[in-house]
Amino acid sequence: MTLTWEQLRDLKTTECTEAAWAEASTRADAARDRISMQMVKSLESQKGASASSAYERLKRLDRNFDFIHTECGLIRTTLDSLAHELSAEQVRLKGALDDAAAHGYAVHADGSVQYPAGGENLVTKEPVPGGTVRGTRYLLDTRPPSPGQQQPGFINPNPHAAVAQEIANRMASAVSAAQEVDSRFVRALNRLKAPDGLEVTDATWADAAADAQVVREEARDYLRDTIPEKSSPAERAAWWKGLTLEQRAELLAVYPDVLGNLDGIPSAVRDDANRDNLQMLMGKLSGQDDEKSRTQLAGMRSIDSQLWNQKPGEPPMYLLGIGDQGGGRAIVAFGNPDTSRNVSAYVPGLGTALDADFARNDVQRARDTALGAQRYDPSSAAIVWLGYDAPQLPADQLADNLDVMSEDHARRGAPDYNRFMAGISATNENPNPHITALGHSYGSLTVGQAAQLDGGIPGADDIILIGSPGTGAHHADQLNVGKDHVFVGASDHDPVTMLPNKSESNGLLSGVSVGVGLGVGLGPAGLPALAAAGGAAGYFVGDAVTDESEIYFGTDPASRDFGAHRFLVADGPKPFIEGNGPFDAHSNYFNPLKDQDSASNIARIIAGQPGAISTEEPR
Repeated sequence: MTLTWEQLRDLKTTECTEAAWAEASTRADAARDRISMQMVKSLESQKGASASSAYERLKRLDRNFDFIHTECGLIRTTLDSLAHELSAEQVRLKGALDDAAAHGYAVHADGSVQYPAGGENLVTKEPVPGGTVRGTRYLLDTRPPSPGQQQPGFINPNPHAAVAQEIANRMASAVSAAQEVDSRFVRALNRLKAPDGLEVTDATWADAAADAQVVREEARDYLRDTIPEKSSPAERAAWWKGLTLEQRAELLAVYPDVLGNLDGIPSAVRDDANRDNLQMLMGKLSGQDDEKSRTQLAGMRSIDSQLWNQKPGEPPMYLLGIGDQGGGRAIVAFGNPDTSRNVSAYVPGLGTALDADFARNDVQRARDTALGAQRYDPSSAAIVWLGYDAPQLPADQLADNLDVMSEDHARRGAPDYNRFMAGISATNENPNPHITALGHSYGSLTVGQAAQLDGGIPGADDIILIGSPGTGAHHADQLNVGKDHVFVGASDHDPVTMLPNKSESNGLLSGVSVGVGLGVGLGPAGLPALAAAGGAAGYFVGDAVTDESEIYFGTDPASRDFGAHRFLVADGPKPFIEGNGPFDAHSNYFNPLKDQDSASNIARIIAGQPGAISTEEPR
């Protein structure tokens, strides 16, 4: 049915915005929360086949309610956006009708505007007769003009004619635009259909992601342009506080990926958004067969499982970021960063990407860190921040590939880390929170680069560097928190903390290359010896002209020259001689079962008790 001007005038847009979809979405969300927060937790202490069966059923029911919440929210937003756009055209139409009434013009059912006689005929001196005009953007009408109607191209000397034509054009424009809006949203609503069946699968969530994209295309003016993506985290926090519950619900339904990864949005809101976004991403990636998609999907599935299977006594888990761009993005917290007095954010290093290893190892490090800090102050939270693309050189090839290592990844990640830290400060509810920036391995370089940007790391009180190949700084004072607030853990059996500086490594690699060239003529037996001899010679040439405290990325943070506090860590296995390889000691710093000294000292610093750490002499 074609929309007429009378229907547009009489349209009650509130009937769209007050539809039952909003209530259905809210009820589904409440049901999901009750399942996950109450019913599932009641099963945590129960064991046996019945408890396991009930748990699986509740998990499926939770997913079903989650999907209903998402789909009903999308329909609600579509209807709200429809009402928003139709209201704008209705306002334009009513303005034209008011002007017609003010001039005493009659508006007919077909949209034509009738005006009275006016002006003066130059020949007869009689008033120029009135007539009717149609809007030029009204429905295509091939009928001949009626008697008295203005002819195209004819300039009517009656002054009412031009005024009536302008009013008719405005009416026609409003109705034409409303018809286009109506048709566009009918198509959008027809596309919002769930797949057949009662089970919510990866394919179902992939369909929900497609539905969200449909709604985004139609609701851009209504919603997306209201999100302050270019504002500071503090400004975003203020923006979110100023929204109504209805506005928040709409944004979460359509843009969970944007809000879930937007620094300055409260942690509980980001977690809620990212849990939905996680389901959509897993649905999307499950339909792709490339190696990157399979790798990231494995990592996401592991994170999803951990969100569902938190053990009693563990700090609650929050998903503060998730994405499939680059090597993948994941930000996971244990403990609420907004309500905790002490908050740390750990940046992982070389070889880290969103995969099963990250979900198993780095997420566990954040969990161990939170548990450790909470022993000293229960109001503590720990975060692992994979918000950048770390170098992907395999760790076991590090010694042979130092020439490909650069500061580029750290420099690109540093501003993103600082924005995240600014967001943590903006949403924390404590009057004076204690914030710790923590970097491991190449992640310490990223933290170091972030600390050296203007103003340093927002909100950071302390910086912890562990297993560090350097920060790009020559002294702890360059990290903008004061040298007494920089803490370093470095095992003497961790080769990453004693990497040759760039002159030494270049000499080593050049020497190896020369040695290999000389050894080719001697056959396989002589090749290793000459390669090793050449490498050693090149290393010592580089070593002779450089400072012994310099390692690959600047001054060794564990050295006396750097000026930081070095805390006690276990030496761990000797490379190659003990353990399973060259880097066992590099991976033990967080693990209280393998390095109790390091884990306890990290926990004390994060809990705001640096005076209680055990120390060791700088190098």
